[in-house]
Amino acid sequence: MFNRVQAFWSQSHKRDGFALGLAVGTFGITFGVLANAAGISDLMAVVLSLLVFTGASQFAAVGVVNAGGEPLTALGTALLLGARNGVYGLSVGRILPVGKFKRLLGAQLVIDESVAVSSLQLDDRDAREAFWVTGLSVFIFWNLGTVVGVLLGDVVGDPRTWGLDAAFPAGFFALLMPHLRSQEKRQSALWGPLLLWPQYLFCLQVCPLSHQLGACL
Repeated sequence: MFNRVQAFWSQSHKRDGFALGLAVGTFGITFGVLANAAGISDLMAVVLSLLVFTGASQFAAVGVVNAGGEPLTALGTALLLGARNGVYGLSVGRILPVGKFKRLLGAQLVIDESVAVSSLQLDDRDAREAFWVTGLSVFIFWNLGTVVGVLLGDVVGDPRTWGLDAAFPAGFFALLMPHLRSQEKRQSALWGPLLLWPQYLFCLQVCPLSHQLGACL
């Protein structure tokens, strides 16, 4: 058993994927606390994490509800942010299994973290292992974190007092950093926000959640 753990930990792509999943679990706690503060039931928060399983969409939906928005507005905002996962699927399709059940399970794990870690690998085998390890680790720790968060919600009180509302954008920033090793990717990271800024200013006038979306973008 110890040898298996040692062999697992000695492979950087697996170690990084597991560590990232563990770190994302803290964001799951944040989500649970924010959902509790927004008046979302504990069961609903847990179900969202199990079935939706995309942090940006979940935070967006909670933000809309907390701002007094309608459920359809929350759904539309969540779907808009979740649409990017479809684009991610194009880049990782080659490393997903052929079988229908495993491919369906893999589709549930197509998220920012699993795609980010797998895309850093130099061959398909490591990319496939990184995808599954990262995706499963994030799924497990995110959902455990959500349960802890909803249980702690009443104890924590106002999440903004602890700065928890800034945790998820900080996580996006952490995912970005490993991709800034080349000049080309640094330029993309610079031009992306600049091109999106006019759209953000426009959406700020019509969408109550635009400041949060802007932080994620």
